[in-house]
Amino acid sequence: MRQRVKRLIQQSQLQQKLETVNLELQRLVTIDGLTQVANRRRFEEYFNQEWQRMKRDQQSLSLILCDVDFFKLYNDTYGHRIGDRCLHEIAQAIKDIIKRPGDLVARYGGEEFAVILPNTDTDGATHVADNICHAVRTLAIPHINSEVNPYVTISAGFTTEIPQPDSDLEEMIAAADRALYQAKATGRDRFVQNILLPKQKTSHI
Repeated sequence: MRQRVKRLIQQSQLQQKLETVNLELQRLVTIDGLTQVANRRRFEEYFNQEWQRMKRDQQSLSLILCDVDFFKLYNDTYGHRIGDRCLHEIAQAIKDIIKRPGDLVARYGGEEFAVILPNTDTDGATHVADNICHAVRTLAIPHINSEVNPYVTISAGFTTEIPQPDSDLEEMIAAADRALYQAKATGRDRFVQNILLPKQKTSHI
């Protein structure tokens, strides 16, 4: 009897260890190793999930795309190892801004980050985008070859939408990307909003 109980306890402990290992593996698959925020794969999964949820609930979804200004020049000046440290610090600064459990910060590309904000209207997204730009400036990471500031800065573009049955998830990403491009084209170290207008219904007269 005692041996059977001991065996059951060992099996239970082994099961717990396996579950812990599996959870850690799942975490590693969704985390960007360098910056320790969500990776692109996790971004795509989560954005699709929240898009569908906001469509069902008819609530606002905001998306912010960020790009580190003149990051290639930064790497060329200070080296890739220092560049990696810079990206890590920026990722953590953005993560510190994003307080709600349902929001997600992800590394979107090389020096690009994305922030998904469910249940967030234009005013809320504006506040977050402004805070992100300010937080990166506050890090005061020297960048002697930046064309806008002696320190590292970030440009951001965002859009807000209440997903509709005929609206397109990819179009929302494209709208945020266009806003980011505009922020970079108009001087960098700033954020720009791209307003997604409702689709016009076509007439079949």
